[in-house]
Amino acid sequence: MNWLPHISPRFFRILQRNGQVLRRTWQVNFLPPILEPVLYLLAFGAGLGLLVGDVSYRGEAVSYVAYIAPALIAINIMYNGFFENTYASFVRMYYQKTYDAIMATPLNLDEIVTGEIVWGAVKSLIATILMVAVISFFRLLVYPQALLIVPLAFLGGLAFGSLAMCFTAVVPQIEVFNFPIFLFITPMFLFSGTFFPLETLPHWAQTLAQVLPLTHLVAIVRALAMGKLQAQLLLSLLYLIIFSALTFVLAILLMRRRLIN
Repeated sequence: MNWLPHISPRFFRILQRNGQVLRRTWQVNFLPPILEPVLYLLAFGAGLGLLVGDVSYRGEAVSYVAYIAPALIAINIMYNGFFENTYASFVRMYYQKTYDAIMATPLNLDEIVTGEIVWGAVKSLIATILMVAVISFFRLLVYPQALLIVPLAFLGGLAFGSLAMCFTAVVPQIEVFNFPIFLFITPMFLFSGTFFPLETLPHWAQTLAQVLPLTHLVAIVRALAMGKLQAQLLLSLLYLIIFSALTFVLAILLMRRRLIN
């Protein structure tokens, strides 16, 4: 079937190429996941946290800083996967003509897109490892359960990287990325159970929040960070897997239409 991705292990060459570029700019790329959690935790912990006090989480009172710390990790996963496969991928495709050059090699377009999406997931994984290490110094993570956040970061990176590549395939200019950021990323940042419990929202808003992939990612990361695993989290995990698969295939089809058809 034509709609199925045509992929071979050759897509790892894309990771190799992007990894070589990253080694030249790693200081700039690795500073945000190290400094951002410190700034957020200090601001919310020493500032807003004193005003809010404790937050109810699964029937227990937890400090506000402990409540938002896992959400910061989930947001970090979303940002790395999404922005790598929007702005960075668009620059490589449209301005640098990197895709055109790679397509002159044995790699096909599906493998290029796959490599780009997987690379976004790898960047989410690396950034998460750094952020988890920093947050651990504040004693806000429960081990060994928190170790599972690392492989989850790769799945989250695939989900948001695939979604981002769908937008990259359809936007005419790089400035148009402001629209999906405003319409999708910002609402998820604010209303996915990140900075306050979903129970405080109206019922219709709670239902709408369940459609957002970040809601499910935050729920799993928070449960792992606090060592409070429940069977219902398997539904959130299944949601992320299905969402990743559907958006990945859609990204392939849209990129074919843009660059080939």
